[in-house]
Amino acid sequence: MKLSKGKLPLSLMAIIISAVAFSGVIFTEDLRFLTEEKEKSMRKDELIDEDKIGFNPSECQVMDGQWVFNSSMEPPYTEQTCPYIEKQVACQSHGRKDKDFLHWEWQLDDCTLPRFNARVVLEKLRGKRMMFVGDSLQRGQWLSFVCMLQAGIPEDQKFMNRSTRSLAVFGAKEFNATVEFYWAPFLIESNSDLPIITDTTKRILHVDSIAKHAKNWVGVDILVFNTYVWWMTGHKLKSVWGSFSNGDEGNEELDIVFAYRLGMKTWANWVDSNIDPNLTRVFFITMSPAHMRSADWGNEKGIKCYNETKPVMKRGHWGSGSNKQLMEVVSNIIEKMRVPVTIVNITQLSEYRIDGHVSVYTETGGQKLTRKQKANPKRYADCIHWCLPGVPDTWNQVLYAYL
Repeated sequence: MKLSKGKLPLSLMAIIISAVAFSGVIFTEDLRFLTEEKEKSMRKDELIDEDKIGFNPSECQVMDGQWVFNSSMEPPYTEQTCPYIEKQVACQSHGRKDKDFLHWEWQLDDCTLPRFNARVVLEKLRGKRMMFVGDSLQRGQWLSFVCMLQAGIPEDQKFMNRSTRSLAVFGAKEFNATVEFYWAPFLIESNSDLPIITDTTKRILHVDSIAKHAKNWVGVDILVFNTYVWWMTGHKLKSVWGSFSNGDEGNEELDIVFAYRLGMKTWANWVDSNIDPNLTRVFFITMSPAHMRSADWGNEKGIKCYNETKPVMKRGHWGSGSNKQLMEVVSNIIEKMRVPVTIVNITQLSEYRIDGHVSVYTETGGQKLTRKQKANPKRYADCIHWCLPGVPDTWNQVLYAYL
């Protein structure tokens, strides 16, 4: 067939056009893929501000920052993916429907908080013991830490031992590492450690006795302490010195701040006398605020933290659920210790999170709240403990930054 000059057969032209069109589709898809990946990467890295420095404990103040809503940020675990979450803090299982509280991210003003990296933590813990010591809020932080850590560990390579009421042990077999929780709500000894005395007027503190608890902390490589909420009874604390044959007779009622100082000094003396800083790192978690008075954040018609769905946005907000005098006691005592103790200040960032508590989405006495109880938040809303996943995950992100 003779071709006209400068012309191509229709069949050949159709092939060329199809090829060009197909290449265009591929290019468009590649471009779309690259764009999506870039967007994902940008979301993941949170459009890192070049003016911010990497986290440096001596230069970064973890209390200076703001909560930023990040809809693309997923919680590090869920109630389904972490089998260790206790029912008391499993808010979604108890009917909490809103999920915005899971997507607030704490961003520092001048520094960048590193993301929690479970693999890095496991390598750091290889052959070591880490122990959280304190009250139920400390137990919540321990649970959060375990939940963030366990996700990448095969089922047959991890275990949880809760055989005693005072000690719980999570283990990663491959790394020969444990992350433990020890129950000591005052750190010092009291008549209410176990079993718990619910009537706070009948609790008696042994302000200079700690050995019964502390013998369980010997040989631990990383110790993370807290104590606060159990001291906040609203009345003077019955206290005794030493262990005598007359038991708790002759106790004296002490002002909360004075009793707290005595208890913290007893703890500090034990740390200084028994801890080798070359072998053991010591952390102290500052107070976890309660949100029992909605007027603190301007919600005059509110009922404690009930139905709160957003953080307080006013910078420096400080409510009646945190005690600055006790904060100063901790700071002054740790400042004078021989053994270096890292203070992990979670108080200010938690003050804003009136939306993060378990509220009525919890249980009492091992039983879910009934519909009638949920309808009475003034009595039953728990504005002390925190939902998991939730705010304690950020505490552990800060702890990870120090680690």
